[in-house]
Amino acid sequence: MSVDGDAGRLKDETDEPGWEVDPDDEWGLAVVTTVGRQLRLRREAVGMRAPDFGVAVGYGEDMVYKLEGGKRIPRPEFLDRADEVLEAGGLLAAMKEDVAKVRYPKQVRDLAQMEAKAVELQLYDPLNVHGLLQTPEYAEALFLMRRPSFTTDEVERLVAARVARKAIYEREPAPEVSFVQEEWTLRRPLGGSMVLRRQLEHLLTVGALRNVEIQVMPMDREQHAGLEGGIEVLKFADGTAVGRSSGVAGGRPVSDLKQLRFLEMRYGIIRAQALSPRESMAFIEQLLGET
Repeated sequence: MSVDGDAGRLKDETDEPGWEVDPDDEWGLAVVTTVGRQLRLRREAVGMRAPDFGVAVGYGEDMVYKLEGGKRIPRPEFLDRADEVLEAGGLLAAMKEDVAKVRYPKQVRDLAQMEAKAVELQLYDPLNVHGLLQTPEYAEALFLMRRPSFTTDEVERLVAARVARKAIYEREPAPEVSFVQEEWTLRRPLGGSMVLRRQLEHLLTVGALRNVEIQVMPMDREQHAGLEGGIEVLKFADGTAVGRSSGVAGGRPVSDLKQLRFLEMRYGIIRAQALSPRESMAFIEQLLGET
C-alpha cells in the first residue's frame, strides 16, 4: 500500500490538552480502548507499519501508539482519515458518534441520560438561563467567564455537551418541560447585547413548543420560595423520580419520597409566584424589543 505523506495531513496534537481519557470514566475508557484496538487490527491487516500510518494521517508515531492503546481520544477527522488510509469501508468513521460522547464530561453525560428518559422535567435556575434553554453563543459566553479559566478546547467541549442535551426537544413522545427563569437572568447582557438578543429569541421559539412552559419570576416580587437555590425534578414513566437542589442533601440527586415532595412543593410555590406562561412570553417579547 502506498503512503502519501502530504495528503490529508492533520494538526499535530501530541501535547494538546483536552483529549486525554478520564481515568474514572469506565464507559469512556471502554469506548476509546475498543476504537484503539480496531484501529491497530485494521492497520496490521493491511500490512502498514505504525510510522508509515502516522505519516499518512499526519501524526507522529508516538501519537499513533497512544491512540491504538486507548490513551487518547481520537479526533473525528482523524477517524475519517484513518478509515480512508486503511480502507476500512466506514468501520472506523462509524465510531465517531460514540467517541464524541466520550469528550463530554461524565457528569454531563449522566445528566443527559436521565433527561433522555424523563417524561416530565421541572427546572428552576436562579443564576443563569437554564442549560436546556441556552443558545451555543450564550453557553460559550458563560464558560469563557469561568475563573480559573477553561482552555479553549475545554470551552469547545463543554459547549458541545450542552448543545447535545437539547436532543430532548426532538424526542417522541415529547416530555413535558417546565422552566422558571429569574427576570434578571433575562436582562443581563452576558456576552454582549447581540448574544442576549439571540437568547431571548430562542426562548420565544422554545416557549412556543406545545410541551414546554417557560415562566418568568419578576424582580419586584415580595415573596419568593426559591431563595434556597435551583431545583431540578425529573419524573420517569415507571413512576419514579429524581430531584436535586443545593438546599437538599448538599446538592446531590435524591429519590427519597419525602425529599422529592419537599422539592416539588417549593417548585409549585415558585411557579405560582411567577408570571403565567402567556404573561412570560409577552414579557420576553417586551425585553427583546428593549434590547
